[in-house]
Amino acid sequence: MLAVLIMLTPGRRNEFNDCQKAKVRIAVLSIMDVKTRWISTLELLERAYRLREFTPEWLQNPKYSEYWLLFTTQDEWTIVKYVMEVLRPFQYWTLWMSKRHTVTLHHLITLYNDMFDPMDGVMRALAKIQTQWKEDLFFAVKLARQKLSKYYAEVTPMTGMLRISAHTLDPFKKLRSFRKWDKGMDINPKDETSYTIQYQEAFLKYVENEYCAKQRGVPVNKLETVPSSNLFPSGMASGSDQ
Repeated sequence: MLAVLIMLTPGRRNEFNDCQKAKVRIAVLSIMDVKTRWISTLELLERAYRLREFTPEWLQNPKYSEYWLLFTTQDEWTIVKYVMEVLRPFQYWTLWMSKRHTVTLHHLITLYNDMFDPMDGVMRALAKIQTQWKEDLFFAVKLARQKLSKYYAEVTPMTGMLRISAHTLDPFKKLRSFRKWDKGMDINPKDETSYTIQYQEAFLKYVENEYCAKQRGVPVNKLETVPSSNLFPSGMASGSDQ
C-alpha cells in the first residue's frame, strides 16, 4: 500500500528519490504489482525490501505521518524474505527456460527439485517456532508445495521414463541425482530397492524395448512401469549435481 501512495503523484516520487540521493548512486522507485505478469510480485517484494531503509525517512515528512501505520514491521519483513526465497527459483527457471533454444528435457528433474527445495527449507525453518504469523506462512507454503506436487504428478505417469532417460543420458548428470536421493534417505545405492538401481534397470529396459528391440525387429515386450509414488522424490536432487 505504501508503494501505491509513494507512486501516486510526481511530487511524492521526487521526494522519495531525494531520500535516497545521499546514500545511493542511482535512486529508484517502488514497483507496482501487475496481474498479467506473475513475476511482478517477486519484483515488487525485492524492490520494497531494497528500499526499506528509505521509507521511514519519507514518512517523517509531516504530510505523510498518517501513513506510519502502514509501514512494514520487522516480522513482516521476515515474511517477505521467506516468500522471496520460495519465489526466486520459479523466476530463475522460468527465465532460464524461456531463453533456451535447445533441448531442455534432461533438466526437468533438476528444475522441479530446485523449486521444491526452498519450500522444504522454509517449512523446516517455520516449524521450529510456533507464532501465529509463522503458522500462517507455513500453511501458505504447504499449500503452494501441494499445488506444485499436483502439477508434478500429472506430468510424470506418461512421460516419467522419458524424463529419467533424458536425465540419465545427460553426461553431466547420469545417475548422480539418484545416488543423491539414496544418500539423502540413508539408502545404500547398491541395494536393489535403491533409486539408483531401480532407475538404472528401468532405463536399460526402456532402451532395450524402445530402441534395441525395434532395431533388430524383435517383438517389443511390455515395459514395467516405474512406481509413480516413488518417481522423483522432491527435495532429494539438487540443482548442481556436483
